[in-house]
Amino acid sequence: MNPLIWSTLITGLATSTILTMASHHWLLAWLGLELNTLSILPIIMKPMHPRATEATTKYFLIQATAATMILFASTTNAWQTGQWSITSTTTTTALLVTTAIMLKLGLAPVHIWYPQVLQSSTMYTALTISTWQKLAPLALLYMMHSHLDHTMLLLLGLLSSLVGGWGGLNQTQTRMIMAFSSIAHMGWLVTALTLNPSLATLTMLTYMIMTTAMFTPLASTNAKTISDIGTTWPMTPTTLTMTMITLMSLGGLPPLTGFMPKWLILKDLLATNMTTLATLILLSSLPSLFFYIRVAYLTMLTTPPSTTSSEHQWRFQTKQSPNTTILIMATTMLLPLAPTLYNTT
Repeated sequence: MNPLIWSTLITGLATSTILTMASHHWLLAWLGLELNTLSILPIIMKPMHPRATEATTKYFLIQATAATMILFASTTNAWQTGQWSITSTTTTTALLVTTAIMLKLGLAPVHIWYPQVLQSSTMYTALTISTWQKLAPLALLYMMHSHLDHTMLLLLGLLSSLVGGWGGLNQTQTRMIMAFSSIAHMGWLVTALTLNPSLATLTMLTYMIMTTAMFTPLASTNAKTISDIGTTWPMTPTTLTMTMITLMSLGGLPPLTGFMPKWLILKDLLATNMTTLATLILLSSLPSLFFYIRVAYLTMLTTPPSTTSSEHQWRFQTKQSPNTTILIMATTMLLPLAPTLYNTT
């Protein structure tokens, strides 16, 4: 792709998200979401492959439907209240906008499109959809926090956590596993947003760091399936070991960083006497942890056939980004900073 076009798309992607996050007017927020969608579509379509085209079409239809729902809800709200402020919304408007944002984020039960789009995209495009593309819709939820139906959000969070765990059990493709992992984490994030927006911010930052730390080694080793990850052991054992530790952090095992948001969310749930919900959402994370551990077992504790004993091993060396080390260290060692992070986010 032409560097000028590429830089224009990246700039549009960043600007549109920031525009939505900084807006207080419904039309401005809707405009930012539309620009965000239009900026990401050529990036998804870039491989010029039928599956990439299919993913682009699905993504466009879903995002356009959600944006139309937001525009309809905001127009209805302006008709009823006489103003376009995001913080002044009626109950009906909040319900419609919440449904649209759930569609944009790929939460259950409107999650079917999300794993398929990620599977048909490149690794770095899937990373962008999993992290950056979630910021603008979540910013709208933050601004509407006082008007949201908390019971519905808690039910959606629990359902997403359950579906994310169950859906990933029979997957062998790494992008599909990360897609269902994202759905499960979004369930925890929506639950945190219902309880405490500051905790949701910490959860989102932790999720973005862990997901980026997971996708970067997968992209550098071009590991598309679980068996592909196993064959990278002879060449990059250190990278693979740290990737598996990152998987454990994604699952929320102590003493890794991924345990921190789940620990704090469960603490807040118990503090508000939601013992049943806390128990259910904790149990729903067990299937996710199972398929993370399965990936670790198949890649580190079983030895794949090694055919790289030739003299030309330099051909198989992978180039890792220096940022990978920083991300993996943050993914594994931030738990002692939990009090500081919780009080400053």
